[in-house]
Amino acid sequence: MRLEKRNQASALALVLAPGAAIAFTLGVSSLLVLWADAPVAQTFGLLFKGAFGSVFAWSETLTRAIPLILTGLSVTVAFKARLFNIGAEGQLYAGALAAVAVGGLHGGTGFDLSPWLLFPLMLLAAALAGALLLLGPALLKNRLGVDEVVTTLLLNFIVLLGVSALLDGPMKDPLALGWPQSVSLQGELELAKLIPQTRAHTGLLFAAALALLVWVFFKHTAPGFDIRAVGANSRAAAFAGVRVTRTVVLTALLSGALAGLAGAIEVAGRTGYVTLDMSPGYGYSGIVIAMLAGLHPLGVLAASLFVAGVLVGADSMSRAIAVPTYIADVMVATSLLAVLVAALFAQYRIRWKMLSAAGPSQGLRNPTPSKAQDKPASGGSDPHAVGERGG
Repeated sequence: MRLEKRNQASALALVLAPGAAIAFTLGVSSLLVLWADAPVAQTFGLLFKGAFGSVFAWSETLTRAIPLILTGLSVTVAFKARLFNIGAEGQLYAGALAAVAVGGLHGGTGFDLSPWLLFPLMLLAAALAGALLLLGPALLKNRLGVDEVVTTLLLNFIVLLGVSALLDGPMKDPLALGWPQSVSLQGELELAKLIPQTRAHTGLLFAAALALLVWVFFKHTAPGFDIRAVGANSRAAAFAGVRVTRTVVLTALLSGALAGLAGAIEVAGRTGYVTLDMSPGYGYSGIVIAMLAGLHPLGVLAASLFVAGVLVGADSMSRAIAVPTYIADVMVATSLLAVLVAALFAQYRIRWKMLSAAGPSQGLRNPTPSKAQDKPASGGSDPHAVGERGG
């Protein structure tokens, strides 16, 4: 048995892949629900209702989806160039800290800045912090061949330790009563609510606009084409004239900036300050979302809504009936696995190699020479030997 690449991806498989992935995910999740001794239909009904059954449910799902969209875009940009950025979590926290540090210039300082000027500076600082955090691992990979998976993953822990030190030190809010958190942003720097009396904010519009811009970037610009070319084959891209090092640097800056913006938008739109538990793993979830979306920037919007809906719905479901919330994690992981397997079989087919009836050892026997081979040619020369020398 071996995998053989199709000359052209199966159109039927591409159409059926999402449905098969959803069916497989529901099947595995149903088994877990039954194992928890809960009714399957009621459980999934509560999950859907908790995510999309009311205005409040929609607002919570959209709020959860905002940072997921941005981290999903961050990972999508990096993976397009085969720069495997596992550090979006750390870049998110770096962006959040940078945004709060710049936002602190409004109020309580001798050179008070206008919110209209300070908010863009907050976003710029957050993007720059995330970009610089990924630039180092990208250059180490390009110049020295250091595995970026290891370096970006380790940087997550380093950043979190740095955040902990800063929140207990120079950036600690003196009014937090001992709780490690940063100083809160002033109200003028917070994002407006998208739905009144909910937590949904206008950061959703910002994230959706960025998804559209990233799609246009890859579809209609030369740098976007260069990133895709480097991801497809860096040697061939270099031979064709693409500056690989410059493209890798650009990829790292864009990917890290998007993750840093996720931290800034989360602070300005939802929390108002930085804490160690501000992100429940948005950076790692971005990897899942990027893969579910097939590294398509617009697909990230749908994948983020799906993952956010599952997570929010699972919280509501667990409060209504005795079903553990980890089923949501299983559903997300199973859907990712199913989509990857479905995509694999859309691009490849299985070839079964049948053994001969005489058994596998038959091919090891020397064939019996034919009479024509045993009989020497006239003139004492062997025409086969001449052919071998000439061929």
